[in-house]
Amino acid sequence: MEIKGILVSALAPFENHIANGGEKLLGNAGSIKRRPDGRVYVSGQMQRHVFFSAIDRLNMADANKGDTFVSTGDGTTNQIENDLRADLGGFMLPSKGDYSGRRTAPLSVTPAVAMKESEVKNDLLVRVKNNSSEESKEQALATKEFSQSDLMNMNFFLDVTALSISKVFNYKGGFNIGTKYIKHANDAERKRRARLYLEATRYMNDYANQARNAVCGEPQQVIIVFDTVLSRKACRYFTTDNATEKENILAELNDRGAIYFIGDDQTDETVAKAYKNALEFLANNELSNPAGDDKEVKSFEEAFAQTDNK
Repeated sequence: MEIKGILVSALAPFENHIANGGEKLLGNAGSIKRRPDGRVYVSGQMQRHVFFSAIDRLNMADANKGDTFVSTGDGTTNQIENDLRADLGGFMLPSKGDYSGRRTAPLSVTPAVAMKESEVKNDLLVRVKNNSSEESKEQALATKEFSQSDLMNMNFFLDVTALSISKVFNYKGGFNIGTKYIKHANDAERKRRARLYLEATRYMNDYANQARNAVCGEPQQVIIVFDTVLSRKACRYFTTDNATEKENILAELNDRGAIYFIGDDQTDETVAKAYKNALEFLANNELSNPAGDDKEVKSFEEAFAQTDNK
């Protein structure tokens, strides 16, 4: 099978959490982000942060990582050949001027959203002061909102056709007369990055305000789709209560030859089994590759050599 897109949709239970805090509305009262319907959510930006934290750890532990790394969110390079955040997450570098300063991300995510209306409470925080000096007699008090228990739906999609590949438009006389693709990593490295992407969706944990609370974003239920087209429709699989719609989503995948794996830790067909089978399938099938073979692999700088704008 030629894989063009990899979609992961998951449900993860969050307990007693403020996984993505909002503004401090009243002094020291920390708030949790909520939609108008009362469901708490974790923004897409935070989801990407947690994803890249996971992929960084996985990459560091990989014996085949070579010179690859994951840059920080506020210091992303344009080195697609080495920087996994630049490759999967894209970048915008205004100082670079034209095409050499931007890349549309092959990775897209949705906010994580509670499946039902959330029960939000306030927690009183007290910082105990042991210093008996006059200025330290009063205790430091603050309140923080938290959500009691949420089953969070989160979605990830990887456009495999753009993984480690740049799409370039050729112009003549102001008209677009063609398109070409430039490869920045060989086939083995592209497959490795696709594997890291898949594994990272399984280990979502580094949420804001949770350093000491150990909120776990690892899936309780998951559907992993290897698709023959670029489609995100399967993101609706867990959010619909209509059994017929679920059947139709799977039927549509079957009709176009997509392969999917469903896991549920409340059954014998666990999340672990789904990921194991998905990783085996990925290893034994080909990624879509519009740029061709490995004969000409270029760094981003080689492909788009530019002088910095003065």
